[in-house]
Amino acid sequence: MTERTPLLHYRLSASVNESGPRSPPADQALEQHPGSPRKRSTQQRQPKKLSIFFGVVVPTLLSMFSVVVFLRIGFLVGQSGLYQAIAMFLVAYFIICMTVLSVCAISTNGALDAGGAYYMISRALGPEFGGSIGIMFFLANVCGSALYVLGLVEAIVASFGVPEDGTLATSPYQVLPSGYWWSLLYATAIALLCLLVCLVGAHIYAKATFLIFLVVMFVLCTIFISFFAVGPRTIVLPRSDTYNPTANGTGPTFPTSANFTGFKLGTLLGNLRADYTLDYTTGTMMTFATVFAVMFNGCTGIMAGSNMSGDLKNPSYAIPRGTITAVIFTFIIYNLLSVLVACTCDRVLLQRDYSFLRDINIWNPFVTIGVYSSTFSAAMSNLIGASRILYALARDDLFGKVLSPAKKTSYSGNPWVSVLISWFLVQLVLFSGKLNTIASIVTIFFLLVYAAVDLACLALEWASAPNFRPTFRYFTWHTCVLGIVGCAVMMFLINAIYASASIAFMLLLLLLIHYLSPTSSWGYISQALIFHQVRKYLLMLDVRKDHVKFWRPQVLLMVSNPRSSVGLITFINDIKKSGLYVLGHVQLGDLNTLPSDPLQSQYDSWLSLVDHLNIKAFVNLTLADSVRHGIQHLLFISGLGGMRPNTLVLGFYDDCLPKDKLIVPSVCTSQSTDPSCASEELGEQPPLFHFASLRGSSDRKDYGEFGDGKVLGHQEYVAIIADAMKMLKNVVLARYFNNFDRAQVLSPPSSSPGKGAVYVDVWPVNLLRPDSCSYVDTCSLFLLQLACILNMVRAWRKATLRLFLCVEEGRSVRGSEEKLGQLLKELRIKAQVYPVPWDQQVALHWQRQGEWSKNQPSQSPATTKEEKKQQTEEEENEDDYVNSFPSNTTRLSDDYLAAVNKLILDQARPPPAVRFLYLPRPPADTRRYTAYLRHLELLTEDLGPTLLIHGVTPVITTDL
Repeated sequence: MTERTPLLHYRLSASVNESGPRSPPADQALEQHPGSPRKRSTQQRQPKKLSIFFGVVVPTLLSMFSVVVFLRIGFLVGQSGLYQAIAMFLVAYFIICMTVLSVCAISTNGALDAGGAYYMISRALGPEFGGSIGIMFFLANVCGSALYVLGLVEAIVASFGVPEDGTLATSPYQVLPSGYWWSLLYATAIALLCLLVCLVGAHIYAKATFLIFLVVMFVLCTIFISFFAVGPRTIVLPRSDTYNPTANGTGPTFPTSANFTGFKLGTLLGNLRADYTLDYTTGTMMTFATVFAVMFNGCTGIMAGSNMSGDLKNPSYAIPRGTITAVIFTFIIYNLLSVLVACTCDRVLLQRDYSFLRDINIWNPFVTIGVYSSTFSAAMSNLIGASRILYALARDDLFGKVLSPAKKTSYSGNPWVSVLISWFLVQLVLFSGKLNTIASIVTIFFLLVYAAVDLACLALEWASAPNFRPTFRYFTWHTCVLGIVGCAVMMFLINAIYASASIAFMLLLLLLIHYLSPTSSWGYISQALIFHQVRKYLLMLDVRKDHVKFWRPQVLLMVSNPRSSVGLITFINDIKKSGLYVLGHVQLGDLNTLPSDPLQSQYDSWLSLVDHLNIKAFVNLTLADSVRHGIQHLLFISGLGGMRPNTLVLGFYDDCLPKDKLIVPSVCTSQSTDPSCASEELGEQPPLFHFASLRGSSDRKDYGEFGDGKVLGHQEYVAIIADAMKMLKNVVLARYFNNFDRAQVLSPPSSSPGKGAVYVDVWPVNLLRPDSCSYVDTCSLFLLQLACILNMVRAWRKATLRLFLCVEEGRSVRGSEEKLGQLLKELRIKAQVYPVPWDQQVALHWQRQGEWSKNQPSQSPATTKEEKKQQTEEEENEDDYVNSFPSNTTRLSDDYLAAVNKLILDQARPPPAVRFLYLPRPPADTRRYTAYLRHLELLTEDLGPTLLIHGVTPVITTDL
């Protein structure tokens, strides 16, 4: 199914009415093979497209002329007076006009297929908005159908029902029993009749639409003529139990008749101001809000024209003009009727007889026919519209299996299950019993839907998407905001409790669809809005205003193969501290020799990995002729504006074989500290990822210039570290994280030496240079900062920082410890300080073994011939080095490094979860890179998860 394929060949009735011929059902259309004779004949018999009048004006007018125009226009003027009645119309039409502008803008944004307002909004704004608005449309139609059924029952009982107070009937036709249960029975019968029509097919109603329209227009003409043609008369008022005097006769008495005075100034003056009193049908006191709720039902239905989008000759031309024409026409008719009623009928008649238009008509049955035809057609079309919306929602699978039964259709394509569900809900609403009882609920639903449409249009406008360019341009974001504010204010004026509950329900629907529905191809307005806002704020993020107080780590983690890097990826996610986190990967290759970019197909696997590990990271992939050049690319171009990586994290270069952690079920990818994985409990398998096999695995042959499966050499690896420092990036080398399991580390067994405690060890001193044993240089402070950040993460908050202070004999241990404690106090870092004497280790350092010379450093028996030869060549060329200054890299002995390594291991009681060590700068002479890397390997041997850290920028301050 393509984006242009119609969702339904039915039209959806999104508010109150529906008319026009039906298109063939979607199922039938899909069953016909292209080029078949049956399909060609179907195309030839395709109904003629509708014009503006028949396609937009007629359904919109029929939607708006229903209960209010025949049964509630007198109620409106009688309760609120002419001034407030006109004010109500102005407010109501202001709200719907703002919404009409939004509907016209959305409906004219591109080619429209059949499917109605729900189809347009869902495809324009994505499933969250579309689905939630669709459900609200459905509920509004259900309640609206019940509203019109109750209005029809009220008209029938008023004409043919026996008075409820037991008095004699004033007409020989008043034979029907009356009362709550009898009214419910009549309403049920009418709803069943609507159900039968809908089950047979909507085409029956569609053919009668124009006839009903003519009847309604004719009755309206007779009403206007009657005000002038009928003389003054006295009208007997209907009785109600609500107004019965008390049993002893001492209660208040009410008039039994009222006057139609004709045009009189006194009558007009008596009807100008408000006089709110009890509603004789419900017995409740009327207010501005309750009267407005009843009146606003006459303003709903403005979306009937947009629902005809699939049947119009030119939707972009017809919908704006037809809808606006209908709105203006109904506004004029309502105000004219209000003025005529206020001039000719006294207040008692308006307040006590809602069907008075029948009594003052030139022929009484005219109004009865108009009421019956308009309310029955509106009730039926609401039921049809509700079923079609439910069917469309079910077809879109936004709510999964919950609505799957509603997909079933008859052979002719009629969604009979949706019709039955809609009818059942209408029947439930009918138990409310009175029209005025549910009027406020229906009004709030429609107001909420209108506000959502305005919000949708506002979101499209604010998103500034280039493809949102509707041909209807008479709207701005101001009209959308006014519409939203107007709808919200009136909702809470009508009933604050109902309004709050409706908004909460809609937000719940939006969240449910957002998190539970499958990904759609419609496009998400949320993504467009996020992009617009992020771009705006990124431009405001000025790197020139950076301050050390607000520094945070922004990490670029280079990943060779995610299969072996799961532990490191999850750990680095903890130390980013709400900063930028980028997973980088370099693929070797030359685009000149490739038919297409090989990276595009890999992004889905990387993004699935991010979702699977539940981390907050971006993915950056690059193609380069070497790993070093690729990392340079990423360091230069990763990020935007003020959000750029300031820290490079690399895995350690050693000979450990990687292990695949993406296929091991025991690997927990949750960010919780619970060692048991949710995926294990549910029996779910981890998602499949299309990553290459690991080096050394059985299904992959070793490759690469180094013969061991590696594509990176010693020299290039150290050169990458040096490049990053030249670019003023902090560098972190991570070793022994291939077996790191976050959940297991954070929840050690209580039988462990630390009794379940978690420790993080920090050695903030350059262990390769005892003479530069300072705790306050930039690199040491950066190391302390990262350790502190890890300790601030919720999962690591219970971990204890252990800071090791290396001291030599002859120096004040207490003084050094106090100074370090004072520094930690000023930096607000909570850690335990442990003095560590290391005289024996320092004695092995070349600086303490007399004046430096070019004697060959002690070598371990494992030194190979190639390494001896390389060291000899380096010493022969020592004079080439600047000023012949001794290189620390060439002078360090393996004995010293082994002693320091043992010192670190001896202090680990109980063993820590992770260690933070000082990473010295690589030597300036590139010939020393191999020796430098070997020293780091000896220093960190068997230490467990270890971070070697070098900071180049200040990241910490004691100032406010």
